[in-house]
Amino acid sequence: MALKKYELVLVFSLTKGEEAVEALKTKFFDLINKNGTLGEVDEWGKRKLAYAINYETEGYYVIAQFESDENFPAELDRVINITDGVLRSMIVAKGE
Repeated sequence: MALKKYELVLVFSLTKGEEAVEALKTKFFDLINKNGTLGEVDEWGKRKLAYAINYETEGYYVIAQFESDENFPAELDRVINITDGVLRSMIVAKGE
């Protein structure tokens, strides 16, 4: 089965501190490595949000490229959505 390329954008909450952000990054990157190949990771770090989400005005941004089969992104999205500490996420299939 051919692997497809994806881009993952995560915005983490900073209310529990930077250690919690590191733990969540490790959790998601380990999950990606088990089911595919993690590529380039671009950490934007702490940024002001365009609008408040859950009364928070700052978030920690991470953008990651990965390759996996086409069934994995739905599972990754499910895990992200049930995880506390993630303000927003988006997974996009990249064109060839």
